[in-house]
Amino acid sequence: MMTTIQYFFESVEPGAVLELGSRTVTEEEILDFGREYDPQPFHIDPVAAEASIFGGLIASGWHTCALTMRLMVDSFLSRAASLGSPGVEQIRWLHPVRPGDTISARIVVLETRASQSKPDRGAVKMRTEVTNQAGELVMTMESTGLVGRRPEG
Repeated sequence: MMTTIQYFFESVEPGAVLELGSRTVTEEEILDFGREYDPQPFHIDPVAAEASIFGGLIASGWHTCALTMRLMVDSFLSRAASLGSPGVEQIRWLHPVRPGDTISARIVVLETRASQSKPDRGAVKMRTEVTNQAGELVMTMESTGLVGRRPEG
């Protein structure tokens, strides 16, 4: 299925905020993700998690990243002239994500830079902010995305 491109490099400016939507995290998916990718006791065992420093089951930070990536693709990247990313500069997990939490994400555009060597694209540096239903910041991420420029004509 082809999606119409709505966002080109020229479409985003520093200071722009893009809301990515929200998602409720279930205990089952925390357990499934933890068992598969991050099998620490506080991600896979509710009883052991109660005795941990977290006082209960929490999502892996990598699970929070994966959920955020899904929100990012569904709300923005699937309609952008995205050319991938050279990487993430920083991820901070600031508050645990627990079963039943609803996380919301947004992108804040920090800077844009047109490529000098490849005029068909530019780099967009962004900060992704993820909050829970109480408005607590649970994760931040700074990254750079490569975005195609609007075709002439």
